[in-house]
Amino acid sequence: MDIIEILKADYQRFPANQTYSIYAEDVYFQDPLNKFHGVKRYQQMIKFIETWFVNPRMDVHDIQRMGDTIKTEWTLSWNTPVPWKPRISIAGWSELGLNSDNLIISHIDYWHCSRLDVIKQHFFPLE
Repeated sequence: MDIIEILKADYQRFPANQTYSIYAEDVYFQDPLNKFHGVKRYQQMIKFIETWFVNPRMDVHDIQRMGDTIKTEWTLSWNTPVPWKPRISIAGWSELGLNSDNLIISHIDYWHCSRLDVIKQHFFPLE
C-alpha cells in the first residue's frame, strides 16, 4: 500500500491502531513540546494521547508528497480531562522525511498557534 494511503487511514482513526511499521526504528520526532528519537518513544506519546485525551480527533486538510518529503496540514482536537472538559484545537502541519526504503526518518510538527494559545483555550473556549 502507498505510504500516503497508509497515512490517510492512520489519521482517520488517530490515535488508535497507528501503522508504526512505516517509521524507521530511530525516527526523529519533534513538535513544540517534544523532541526525541525512536519509534518506541513515538508509540508511547501516541498511547499517552489515546489514554488521557477525551475524544481526540485528527482532521487532515491536505497531504502531499514532494520527492522524499510528505507535508500534511491538519487540525488536532480533543477534550481535556478536567471537570469542565474544554475542547482544545491545534491547527498545524507536519513535514515527514523519507529514506530510500520509503520509511519515515523524521516527523516534525509545527503549530499555527503558540503553546500559550493552547493553554488559554482551557479557560477561554474558542466556540
